[in-house]
Amino acid sequence: MAEEKQIWLSSPHMSGYEREMVEEAFDTNWIAPVGPHINAFEEELAQYLKQGKVAVLSSGTAAIHLALIMLDVKSGDEVLVSSLTFSGSVNPVVYQGAVPVFVDSEKETWNMDPQLLEEAINDRIKKGKKPKAIVTVHLYGMPAKMDEITAIAKKYEIPLIEDAAESIGSEYKGQKTGSFGEISILSFNGNKIITTSGGGALVSRNEEYVKLAKKLSTQARDEAPHYQHSMIGYNYRMSNVLAGIGRGQMKVLDERVNQRRRINQFYRELLEGYSHIEFLNEPRGHYSNYWLTTILMRDEENSQKPREYLRTELQKHKIECRPLWKPMHLQPVFMDYPAYTNGTSEELFDVGLCLPSGTNMSDEDLQRISSRVKEILG
Repeated sequence: MAEEKQIWLSSPHMSGYEREMVEEAFDTNWIAPVGPHINAFEEELAQYLKQGKVAVLSSGTAAIHLALIMLDVKSGDEVLVSSLTFSGSVNPVVYQGAVPVFVDSEKETWNMDPQLLEEAINDRIKKGKKPKAIVTVHLYGMPAKMDEITAIAKKYEIPLIEDAAESIGSEYKGQKTGSFGEISILSFNGNKIITTSGGGALVSRNEEYVKLAKKLSTQARDEAPHYQHSMIGYNYRMSNVLAGIGRGQMKVLDERVNQRRRINQFYRELLEGYSHIEFLNEPRGHYSNYWLTTILMRDEENSQKPREYLRTELQKHKIECRPLWKPMHLQPVFMDYPAYTNGTSEELFDVGLCLPSGTNMSDEDLQRISSRVKEILG
C-alpha cells in the first residue's frame, strides 16, 4: 500500500507566472535588493488596495516595527494589541522597549473587541499612560469591526496600525483590508494566501511614511555619494527577485481568494450534520478571504470527539491541523503585561481548530480529508 502523502495546513502555491518574473530578474541581472520588480510590485499592490502607497519589505513583522518607529513609539510607551493573534503582531512593540497591552476578542469576528478597546484606553489614561498606538488584526482573513475601531482611534487621537497579514483580498463594507489604518501592513510569508517566500509590505495614505519606510528599510542611508547615516536603519527591504515572485502571485490573487472560499464551503458541506461543530461566519458587510478555514468543536454530551481528538487522529494520517492562535496574554513571554480580557480568546483557543486550506490541494486530497473526517467523527 502506497504511503500517504503529507497534506499541509497552508503551503505555497505557485502559478507559473512567478518563474517568468524571476527569470527576467536573472536575465537583466537585477539580483540585488533593488530593481524594477520592486517598484512594479509596490504599484500593483497600491492599485489592488485602491488607495495609499506601498513599501515592500522583508516581512510583515518588519512592517509593524517600522510603523511603530514612525509613530514615535519608544521605551516605556504603551501599545494596544489584539490578544488573539500571532506573536509577530506583538514582538515589534517589545523591540521598541514599549509595553504591549492586550485586548480580547469579540465573538462575532474573533477580532479586537471595540468595547474592551475603549475600556482599555480609558483605564490606561486614568493610570496616567495614554496608549501611543493601536495594532488591530484581521484574524484568519475575517475583517475586524473597522467602523467601531477606527471611530475609537479617531476619538482618542491614537494612530491605528492595521495588521492585514492574513487578510489580503478580504473586504469590509466594500473596502479592501490593508487600507484602513494610518499605517497598514501585509505579509507574504510562505503560508499566506499569496507569498514571496518571505516578505511583507507597509501601506499608508501618508506618502511621507512610505518614503521613510523605504529609507529605514535600506539602513537609512542619506543621499550622498558616500555612505552616510543620520539615523538608525534596518535591513528590511524586499529583494527584486522576491518582488518578482510577488508580481506573479498578484496575477492569481483573486483566483486564490475564490479557491479558499470554495474550500471553506467544502468543509461546511462536509461537517453540516455535526451539531457540535461551529464555523466562523461573515457578519453583514464582511467579506473574508478565508485564508484558513476554522471551526469550533465543543465537547458536548452528544460528542465524544473534541478538537484534540480530531486533530491528533488526522495527524496520524498526515493531515495537518492546528489549534487557533494561543492568546498573547497567555504566552509565557507576554503574560506579565497588562491585559483586558473577557474570556473569548481563551475559549476559542480551547475549542478552535484550523483545517487544511491550501489552494494547491487536489480533488484527491479533499476526498481523502473527507473520508478521514467522516471515519473519525462517525
